[in-house]
Amino acid sequence: MKKPLLPQGWIKPRGYANGVAARGTQVFIAGQIGWDETETFQSDEFGSQARQALANIVAVLGAAGGRPEHIVRMTWYVTDKREYLAALKDVGQAFRELIGDYDIAMSAVQVAALIEDKAKVEIEATAVIPD
Repeated sequence: MKKPLLPQGWIKPRGYANGVAARGTQVFIAGQIGWDETETFQSDEFGSQARQALANIVAVLGAAGGRPEHIVRMTWYVTDKREYLAALKDVGQAFRELIGDYDIAMSAVQVAALIEDKAKVEIEATAVIPD
């Protein structure tokens, strides 16, 4: 099981955890972008690409025998902060449907570009599958 970390006196963050403690088998998932298993982008919209990247994370984690609730850390790389913020409603809906809980240590960083020109978001994840 994982345990979100909230130092005494701190305000509980919205949409992520400050830290997470977990024991088990560690799974490190490479940055996933918004293309499908055939490396085809189905959409140029940020929200759709984020949904696909999250679905890709779930698929890779499943190959290790893990489930979304085992994710303890994510790093989001976005090419446009404003586009990310404008799509938060769609991103949040996709996150709740595919991942479920927000007890995940998360960071989001705006970058100049991603390796795949059409990609608007890339998400790395770490999971810990309980023994």
